[in-house]
Order: sequence, then structure tokens, then C-alpha cells
Amino acid sequence: MISSIIQDAQESEQVLVDGESVEKTLSIIELIGSGGAAGQIIIGLLFILLVVACYIYFERLFAIKAASQVDANFMNQIKDHVSNGKIESAQMLCAQENSPVSRLINKGITRIGKPLEDINTAIENAGRLEVYNLEKNVSVLATISGAAPMIGFLGTVIGMILSIFEIANSGGQIDIKLLADGLYTAMTTTVAGLIVGIVGYIAYNHLVVKTDKVVYQMEANSLEFLDHLNEPI
Repeated sequence: MISSIIQDAQESEQVLVDGESVEKTLSIIELIGSGGAAGQIIIGLLFILLVVACYIYFERLFAIKAASQVDANFMNQIKDHVSNGKIESAQMLCAQENSPVSRLINKGITRIGKPLEDINTAIENAGRLEVYNLEKNVSVLATISGAAPMIGFLGTVIGMILSIFEIANSGGQIDIKLLADGLYTAMTTTVAGLIVGIVGYIAYNHLVVKTDKVVYQMEANSLEFLDHLNEPI
């Protein structure tokens, strides 16, 4: 009898181990597939948003990095050319540099001879265009960071509705499989929405910081150029 009890306990333990083994081998694809059609549609939408967010982030990151690269001697050479009256040489140098800073300085050089206030206004207007180009599509990341968790929450609500519907129509016999599908939809879409939202939020703020550095660089060089023009001859 004792041997029979031990054998039954071993079999129960084996079933438990097997049960844990099944749970641990549940893949993400199987988890998404268990969420039903509604969950799969929402997960697909969130995946598209994630791809868009990653594309915008890396495209803008490389563009901003290229815009921030300015020769350390650029302003010294510009000031030398302007002081010596070599306006064309200064414009050629700006064209070769081809950066937001050089384009602002070139705009100021083309206004040399006019009142300093007019030169400053021309540089500010050109600066607004440069900032707009740097921030192109960055607002989409902010939209994704806010919309993705809401879309995930929509999937949560849909999943809970499906689960409640199955309970209400079970007639006292709850089908665990159908109930689990609704819960899978609720949980997977919530997690996916939060992940996409977090990625979009971090990417947006990182690009904002990078853009601000370029803007400060443009402002510093513009002020240096205007101060040079304002120096007494």
C-alpha cells in the first residue's frame, strides 16, 4: 500500500513538472495567437507603430548628428573673410560646410551692408526654417508614445468584454478555453501598448535633447557673427 501511495505521488509530481514545463515553453507567438482575432489586429497595429517609431528615430538621429558637425575653425575663417572684405570667399566657405549653422551665417553675409537689425531678423527667419527641418516628423513620435498605450488599453477592454460575454452565455458551464482567450487579448495588448509607448516616449525625448543642442549651437554662432559685425572697425 505504501509503495502504491509513493507511486501515485511520483506520478502527480511528474504531471506537475510537465505542467510547469508547458507553461515555460509558451512562446510570444503562441501567446499572441491565443488572443483571438481582436488581439492579433491590435498587436499588428502596435507593431506597425513600433516600426514607424524606430524608423523616424534613427532617420532623425542621423540627420541631427550630421547637422551638429561644424568645423571648429569655421567661425574664425568667416570672421577673417568678412574683416578683409572677402564676402564671396565667406559665402563659398558656407556652401562647402553645408550645415544649419553655415546656412544661417550665409544668410547674414548676404545682408551685410544693411542695418544690423535687418541682418538679425534675416538670421532668425532662416533659423526657424532650420529648426523646422530638424524637428520634421518628431511630433509623430510624441503621438505614438501617447496613442500606443491607449490602443493597448482598447485591447484590454475588448478582451474583458469577450470574457464577460462568455461568462454570461455559459449557462453555468464556463469554458475556460474561451475565457482564457479574452484574458490573453486583455493582457497581451496592454503589455504591447506599454512597450511601444515607452519606446516612443524615450525616442522623442532623446531627439528633443539632441535638437536643442543644435539650436543652441546655431544661436551661439549667430550671436558671434552679429557681435563681429558690430565691432568697431
